[in-house]
Amino acid sequence: MTGFTSKKALSAVFLTLIGVGYAACASPSPAPPPGAVSQADLSALLERIKSADQGQLSVSEEDGRFLRVLVATRGTRRALEIGGASGYSGIWIGQGLRQTGGTLISIEYDPVRAKEAADNVARAGLADIVQVIHGDAFVEIPKLTGTFDMIFLDAWKKDYKRFFELTFPALDAGGVFLAHNVVNKRSEMGDFFDAIDNAPGAWSTIVAPSGEGISLTYKARP
Repeated sequence: MTGFTSKKALSAVFLTLIGVGYAACASPSPAPPPGAVSQADLSALLERIKSADQGQLSVSEEDGRFLRVLVATRGTRRALEIGGASGYSGIWIGQGLRQTGGTLISIEYDPVRAKEAADNVARAGLADIVQVIHGDAFVEIPKLTGTFDMIFLDAWKKDYKRFFELTFPALDAGGVFLAHNVVNKRSEMGDFFDAIDNAPGAWSTIVAPSGEGISLTYKARP
């Protein structure tokens, strides 16, 4: 990958990613709905999900916090998650979307995890924001209508390139495509990095809040 270690490039991308959404977030955030979960209960729920994650499928807490802040500061309105596991990352993203008035579609292949994700999202008081879909993402994504201003990928690593090529056309100009585990599982991703590096009108960088690594690919405006 070329240019991913330049501090100047990193700064420029972060200014773009955060600055693009700043105006959208400047107005007061919507009031939480009746029956909203307290922050203490939400933190306890996230801890329970994480402690039960024997397969280590969830993002780290640091990465979850990063996703929440990124979503809120960019003013994200319509997000897609590929690989929702038990809902841990979806809850972090959903908290950010609560501030922006946005929504998330989260797709999970495994039926048991998909049910867990839907139940956990409901316990988090985010059922009005996060929609969990059980199914094969390669089948379910073409059924979706409209576009997205953020896509978060955390699925089977060997499929990363295919998922990027499938969903990048549905990403709004000015939107961002994120992929998880690009540092600690880089060797499993084949030519995904070439795909994001060479996509027309795309700028990419990598951050590693926890060492697992998240790639961010920004779709430049015309």
